[in-house]
Amino acid sequence: MRLLHTTLRPLLPLLCGLLLVGCVSAGKDFNVHMVPQIQLHKTTRAQIADMFGPPWRTGVEDGRQTWSYGTYKYGVSDTLSRDLVVRFDANGTVASYTFNSNYPEDKQL
Repeated sequence: MRLLHTTLRPLLPLLCGLLLVGCVSAGKDFNVHMVPQIQLHKTTRAQIADMFGPPWRTGVEDGRQTWSYGTYKYGVSDTLSRDLVVRFDANGTVASYTFNSNYPEDKQL
């Protein structure tokens, strides 16, 4: 019991702070209303940058460059997230993309 008490005591201010704050956010907001404007094999990397700004993360999937946009809000009772992953072909146009969200206002997109 003493070990548990000495282990948890230093964490108490952190736990109280998290409860007071109520949520933690990660990522960067992006203009979700532009997602329907993306056209496969037509929209260019420069146009994606104009629509959504610089990507939050970049990477490679199956040899294709990917740009990721996302915002994640973790709360005490719920979590809201939305993300967009854009995959570019060798010509620099959109080969495919994925948009996911659990924001109620995004259901019509």
